[in-house]
Amino acid sequence: MKRRKKALGLSLVLIISLLITGCGKTAKLKTSDTTAVKVKGATITATQFYNELKKDSISTLVNMIDHKLFDKKYPTNEEEEQEIEKQISSIKSYYKDDENSYLSAIKTYYNVESEDELKELLSLQYKRKQAVNDYVEKKITNKEIQKYYDENVYADVKASHILISVETTDKMSDEEKEEVKEKAKKKAEKIITKLNNGEDFSKLAKKYSDDDATASKGGDLGYFNSDDMDSGFWNGVQQLAKDEYSKEPVESSYGYHIILKTGEKKKKSLKKMKSEIKEKIREDKLNNDSTLYYKTLKSIREDKNITFGDSNLEKQYNEYMDNLINSSNSSQEQ
Repeated sequence: MKRRKKALGLSLVLIISLLITGCGKTAKLKTSDTTAVKVKGATITATQFYNELKKDSISTLVNMIDHKLFDKKYPTNEEEEQEIEKQISSIKSYYKDDENSYLSAIKTYYNVESEDELKELLSLQYKRKQAVNDYVEKKITNKEIQKYYDENVYADVKASHILISVETTDKMSDEEKEEVKEKAKKKAEKIITKLNNGEDFSKLAKKYSDDDATASKGGDLGYFNSDDMDSGFWNGVQQLAKDEYSKEPVESSYGYHIILKTGEKKKKSLKKMKSEIKEKIREDKLNNDSTLYYKTLKSIREDKNITFGDSNLEKQYNEYMDNLINSSNSSQEQ
């Protein structure tokens, strides 16, 4: 099989790198009349072999193109090697040292014959991801960055809280769960009444909070930002001015909170946040549009003026990419 792959590779190198002359966009190798194989007096020419080879080798050709585009631009480094080893270890963990099952699996799912070939493929995938990330980030406009900064970047805030947890189980009926939830909410409301009557927040937190990590500290959470907290809790904090506590229980996935906002830092400047924001926008774009990865790879190749000397091969390439794009779109919709 290795010999077959080497022969396939060498033949595809001919497709890419030998002089190809187009006559009606049908490629003919300059070595077209050269005999590739003789069979009982009959001959198979290099062009005949090429015409058969191109029928089912488009993915291999695409891999070779991308090696040409990305190997030098994104040289293998320690980070890539560690990521590849991590992926291989993860794959092997499913087969518990059963080498035959492991090799069978990577042949089935990755179309490779050995771990070395798998590493080469994973390396190419890693470089493709780097290329896609860079390309998508370059297309992000200053307007998009400003919008994200205005709508999603916040100053660090400091707060204390009193948590009244909602203790439910899967065995409970919906009515029973609602009863437990309502009971927790009423308890939180009674604590707010105590605050309204002038009682000390820190002492109430020590006495009533179900958050064991902060209760002994009077509910102090220190400084945090939006990514650190449940969205319900964060939204509750944003409604408060400094030294103000919530007048209604704030619901989160943990239960009900009474929040006291105790501090707020200055929001970081756009200049300092720009690189981080671009990364976040890029992640959002790729996560929200599963087709963008393959569309971007196609655009990168087009930008490099990849051309085909064979109209049938070009058609196969376009169909191959369309299938990848459509498949990724279908998986997202499911």
